[in-house]
Amino acid sequence: MSSSPSTDDSGALLGPADIRELAAALGVRPTKQRGQNFVIDANTVRRIVRTAEVRPDDVVVEVGPGLGSLTLALLEAADRVTAVEIDDVLAAALPATIAARLPARADRFALVHSDAMQVTELPGPAPTALVANLPYNVAVPVLLHMLARFPSIERTLVMVQAEVADRLAAAPGSKVYGVPSVKAAWYAHVKRAGSIGRNVFWPAPNVDSGLVSLVRRASPIETTATREEVFAVVDAAFAQRRKTLRAALSGWAGSAAAAEAALVAAGISPQARGEALTVDEFVAIAEHKQ
Repeated sequence: MSSSPSTDDSGALLGPADIRELAAALGVRPTKQRGQNFVIDANTVRRIVRTAEVRPDDVVVEVGPGLGSLTLALLEAADRVTAVEIDDVLAAALPATIAARLPARADRFALVHSDAMQVTELPGPAPTALVANLPYNVAVPVLLHMLARFPSIERTLVMVQAEVADRLAAAPGSKVYGVPSVKAAWYAHVKRAGSIGRNVFWPAPNVDSGLVSLVRRASPIETTATREEVFAVVDAAFAQRRKTLRAALSGWAGSAAAAEAALVAAGISPQARGEALTVDEFVAIAEHKQ
């Protein structure tokens, strides 16, 4: 399902004219360096909030709010919203936009002016949901950092480049299954949640976007291995995709023989390849490293 721009810019939400007016007033020109593509369609942000199943008691964290299109829609639906913005000009302007367009909800909004990769704490109650239009160039590291840092986040919906969405939601055996797929699966049950066309953005990107839903696993995977130990196996397995796990994991294990021993003990064929393994099988390998 693809989206097309709507003329519906009613109420508090920002429409195409509002976005361009705000940008012009601030002297903002979206930069490729920061992957800035602003959503200019009110129906699209409503759809994102609906797909994210934002509830009235949710504390939502948003990364990269930009001019505030999605922020306003989230603030209408959630208990409170904390936005993390790295851009100096955008961060300075956002509170005024919120106050002007949703004055009754302005006290439910908080801004963290920071690089999301550096954020280690957030003001107010612990976040229960992450909803964001993530810049294409940093989408996966930001997503994994937020999931690791804030275990209270139960539900996540991110809009990312379609190719990245496919990778995050890929199942073992898929051609695009890789490190992002396994690491996301460590934290959550991941699935594709829709497609977004190019024409709801300004400027229009040269790629399509996809929505990815992540629902945190009810309990962490039971293991004696740490997340860092499991992720080290994952990184090693996919660093040389065409090699068997016996060969690919030899550096990680100390030798090919040690890798084979760990694999056999974990019940996995030394001739298998990383793209065939589930996150639980990577956990088993980490547990059997000698």
